Amino acid sequence: MIGELLANRYKVLSLLGKKTGRKTLLVRDLESSELVVIKLLSFNSDFEWDELKLFEREAQTLKNLSHTSIPGYIDYFEVEKPYFSFALAQTYIPAQTLEQYIKSGRSFTETEVKQIATKLLNILIYLHSLCPPVIHRDIKPSNILLGDRSGNHVGDVFLIDFGSIQRTNFKEGETRTVVGTYGYMPLEQFGDRTVPASDIYSLGATLIYLVTGTHPGDLPVCDARIQFEHLTCLSDQFTQWLKAVTEPTVEKRIKSAAQAALLLQQTKHKAIAFSQFIRGAWYWDGKNWIPKNQQLLSSRFINKFKQDAVKLTQPCESKILLYKSEDNLEILIPPIGFHPSLVFLGLFTAAWNSLTLLWTLGAISSGVFPINLLFVFLSLPFWTSGLFLIYSCVFSLLGKIRLSLNQERITKFYEVLGFKFQRPKASDKKDINKLTYIPRHFIKNSEGEKTEIFAQLIISTGVRKYKLHDGGAIASPSELEWLASELSDWLNLPVTLE
Repeated sequence: MIGELLANRYKVLSLLGKKTGRKTLLVRDLESSELVVIKLLSFNSDFEWDELKLFEREAQTLKNLSHTSIPGYIDYFEVEKPYFSFALAQTYIPAQTLEQYIKSGRSFTETEVKQIATKLLNILIYLHSLCPPVIHRDIKPSNILLGDRSGNHVGDVFLIDFGSIQRTNFKEGETRTVVGTYGYMPLEQFGDRTVPASDIYSLGATLIYLVTGTHPGDLPVCDARIQFEHLTCLSDQFTQWLKAVTEPTVEKRIKSAAQAALLLQQTKHKAIAFSQFIRGAWYWDGKNWIPKNQQLLSSRFINKFKQDAVKLTQPCESKILLYKSEDNLEILIPPIGFHPSLVFLGLFTAAWNSLTLLWTLGAISSGVFPINLLFVFLSLPFWTSGLFLIYSCVFSLLGKIRLSLNQERITKFYEVLGFKFQRPKASDKKDINKLTYIPRHFIKNSEGEKTEIFAQLIISTGVRKYKLHDGGAIASPSELEWLASELSDWLNLPVTLE
């Protein structure tokens, strides 16, 4: 095919890769004079319809992606000779794969591997934050390009080959195709239960290949865990991080790229948090990694985390509205809406107020003065509680929370049915001295019973605290983590983790 013209536009220069039914070509776009990569899927005797489904999904996904470390979509067309084929044109990246570097004899230092990991996690944060999330499903050394070294940095990192991607908005009964590469696939991927954490495992296995020079499938395994420590001279912190991201049980694995990046930054600076993590001071509560002891953690890694441009994005299911400019930041938390727990709260509210009304009417109609007046006064605290219960029901259905900051003031309003309640009072912006994030955790009472404490985000101005917490309209800790990131960026204030 060398020298042929495809779609009257692309002149074939060389063959970059070939496998059954597929070819990857380097071509020149005669319209722009730029080098372009074209992937061909041919209808030959070995053609399978599942391959066409994945090929079309890759084209559609690339068309909707926009990231400097992912090849850009250019064109999608048909080719008739020598076989009828579909063609996907994408931008050309002049770089070698990590696999090519390893096979050529290049080795990577721990610092370089951490830099590669950070850049890849940044890409995954972008992909997994899309709506719906995009799961690559085939992260491996041959699908990662590394540009030329730049100063003290390992070089630019690119993630390619989106032919195995999965968008997580499948409908019930829809057929899924199990894809991936042995050695880099987590256990759940073999069972067709791929989640964003599956990409985290594949990334970890890729990094193990870089530090050992051995394919993960050729390394010994114990209890489904890759055994690599005997072949490396890594720091204890980074070794433990690699174990955490390649945890075979998906429920116990680090679940998000943002969390993995945060812990990776801690390994770089040996922050208190990670040393606690590797000593077992953190535990898995079934949803999150939680510190057992609520000690103040160093914020140095947060600052570095931000400098490395690993920015948290709004979870796709979030309904919170955020307006941000140079002079103003406003967070609008919508009503919780109807929830099954409101049925119980509504019934309890009706029963409470009915009994209080009977008490009050009985006291008034008793006719024994002034004893009846005394009983009326005694009912006032019950009326206060009853009105609060009514307010709680109405606020859950219709109430909003608005946190507003400008260059002068910070205010927090509760809004319901056109009424606004300010609590606590407004403070001067210059008095804001701390931004604290408290993860969801459990506490025990004297009898050993556990009580779950919701995650909290607290803006402190000395005597006043402006709190946001999950468990209501803020549906998850990931939303609070995103808000913490946005507030930290706008206030230029590090996040303190407690």
